[in-house]
Amino acid sequence: MALAALVRTGEAEPAELLEAARARAAEVNPRINAIVADVDPARAVEADDAPFAGVPFLIKDLHQHLAGYPTSGGSRSLASVPATENATVVQRWLDAGLVIFGKTNTPEFGAKGITEPELFGPARNPWNTGHTPGGSSGGAAAAVAAGIVPCAGASDGGGSIRIPASACGLFGLKASRGLIPAGPVHGEYLGGTATDGVISRSVRDTAAMLDVLAGPTPVGPYLVARQQGSYLAEVERAPGRLRIGVCTASSVNPAPHREAVAAANGAAELLVSLGHDVVELARVPFDDAALAKDFLTTWFVECAFSVDEAKAAGGVGDSGFELDTRLMAALGRAIKSVDLTRAVERRHQYVRRLAEFHESYDLLLTPTTATPPPRIGAFDLSPTLRTAQRLLLTARVAGLLRWTPIVDQLINDNVGWVPYTQLANITGRPAISVPLHWTPDGLPIGVQFVGRLGAEGQLIRLAAQLEQAQPWADRRPDL
Repeated sequence: MALAALVRTGEAEPAELLEAARARAAEVNPRINAIVADVDPARAVEADDAPFAGVPFLIKDLHQHLAGYPTSGGSRSLASVPATENATVVQRWLDAGLVIFGKTNTPEFGAKGITEPELFGPARNPWNTGHTPGGSSGGAAAAVAAGIVPCAGASDGGGSIRIPASACGLFGLKASRGLIPAGPVHGEYLGGTATDGVISRSVRDTAAMLDVLAGPTPVGPYLVARQQGSYLAEVERAPGRLRIGVCTASSVNPAPHREAVAAANGAAELLVSLGHDVVELARVPFDDAALAKDFLTTWFVECAFSVDEAKAAGGVGDSGFELDTRLMAALGRAIKSVDLTRAVERRHQYVRRLAEFHESYDLLLTPTTATPPPRIGAFDLSPTLRTAQRLLLTARVAGLLRWTPIVDQLINDNVGWVPYTQLANITGRPAISVPLHWTPDGLPIGVQFVGRLGAEGQLIRLAAQLEQAQPWADRRPDL
């Protein structure tokens, strides 16, 4: 918003802002590997009356199609397949005057909470380049944290906005199901559990971007009612006194890191000091182990579908995909259709449990992640297990894959350090990650708030209050 104001008042030209963003990228991107593709910013000289005219911007290299440029999804299979039309959100960003000049790093098909694709190499956390910026919007978060842009395109299918926002000390909001349309190529991502959005340094930028992105399209699967008035206006409104349940317990990770617990407890103390009612919960109001299993069931099937689609689009074979992706796809193909249907139908149970929770509480507070950002390569399989992985895939014994240690490790790596975020995706509820805690080693860990369906305004009001009480925007990594 501040950059847009400079353009509107004539204090800066779009070309100057673009030059500054590119100069910062040239300085830091070799160290963080956030931007993986350049885009010709033809609109850089077309300042007009659009709300973000002339502001430099980056989009995620996953689903955020820009006509004429490949959307690789972090995969060799799609690295040379150009998009034929703009994604709806990309068109809305262009219509808002944003100057897209690059695409950001993402794991293959966005399938992990870290960003270490073989195609581009790992994105690195600006707070400590030996650690991950999270995923799957890790490149976007790294670029914003490093000061290349103040806000970047992102998406969230299991925490992929909130996890990197947490890991990089930024603000991230996952909107309610359907509020931000997919289209026109896709009807809904991941059966409606995923959504586009942004990662930003400030609450007001995210709120203003939600005003740009929210709203139905003629090809949308349903009509979603958005709130009256702008989301940006919510930044200036008080949240009122809220009743908030806080929980750090997780069946998926029974022993969250002490810094994750400290992040939640510190947020609870801050909320109490601001006049909110905070209640400590012994457990989350749903079976989180069962939810994780159902989430992974749909995730593996989606991965199998993505591989098949990429093979058709890119004309490639198995060699076009990473081993982990091929393993997840094999698991997806081994899942029975009735088991997939059962996992999808059980979403309603989680929705009901969460709705019952929200009858007594306005928001659920958890750590965003169960650990600080892991080190780069922390989840790499050993050479022995990678050899076993290849043999299993070559033998095509997909039905037996579920009973191997490789799968256990794959599941633990994907969900074990991020057990809190899938709830909002499965239930379609809005959630935010707020950067309120840094470890003694200087790594950020965010706290997550999950609200009722359509509670974006309430979440923005609370986040703005927390931002004012404990500012974070001026905290910058020494990069």
